[in-house]
Amino acid sequence: MEKSMLEKISETADYILKEVGEAPETAIILGTGLGDLVNHIDIKKEIAYTDIPNFPVSTVEGHSGKLIFGMLGGKYIMAMQGRFHYYEGYDMKQVTFPVRVMKKLGVSRLFVSNAAGGMNKEFQVGDVMVITDHINLFPENPLRGKNYEELGPRFPAMTEAYSTGLIQMADDIARENGIRLMHGVYVGTAGPTFETPAEYEYFRVIGGDAVGMSTVPEVIVANHAGMTVFGVSVITDLGGKDIKEVPTHEEVQKAAIKAQPVMTKIIKEMLERI
Repeated sequence: MEKSMLEKISETADYILKEVGEAPETAIILGTGLGDLVNHIDIKKEIAYTDIPNFPVSTVEGHSGKLIFGMLGGKYIMAMQGRFHYYEGYDMKQVTFPVRVMKKLGVSRLFVSNAAGGMNKEFQVGDVMVITDHINLFPENPLRGKNYEELGPRFPAMTEAYSTGLIQMADDIARENGIRLMHGVYVGTAGPTFETPAEYEYFRVIGGDAVGMSTVPEVIVANHAGMTVFGVSVITDLGGKDIKEVPTHEEVQKAAIKAQPVMTKIIKEMLERI
């Protein structure tokens, strides 16, 4: 008989807890742009996704798959090195499964990062954008289907999907360090194609500042589970009808590498202040 969602979450959380001994309050999903953060973590334990029961395995170049536990900014944290994307063929329950496990382990605060295409006219390639809100254009919601009250309410509010307190903290750190920190609304789409010029214009018209293929599902589930969320995007390319450059995966990774020191500084200092 197939295990229920709750049984899978418990089994996975139990396995991780046996491996690490204690669970942290803060988790970080290291998307494009925060990969370098790993080099700043005083690592106590690493677990490959392939060793974790019920875990999917990442298939994207530039995303290695393991859970990392250690110290960063004076806090004990866990980090996901490599996330799961809807465009890889996973369903939304698989994409967001790690967030469910984090909650079961006792994580109450989630940091997420990603690479995004910018359509805000003020943005430049390499800018770091704090996500203030999102627009969900994925064809499926991760909460569709049976709702387990143990995991969260049937109709969770998304009024403050991204914590205003944590955004304020990031702004303070940026100001003190002379960092150019943008704010904006992240549009989440299924991918894996980059957007057409017309799509970029459409996203801008409906209120988006940047667009990407991740983050929104995890943030929805984190909010459903009652976690506090902070999100940040690296603007790796710009789009719109007046922009002729063609984005490539390589260029996206290059721009992300450029923004890494800024992202790392902000996240590290936020952990120190929390």
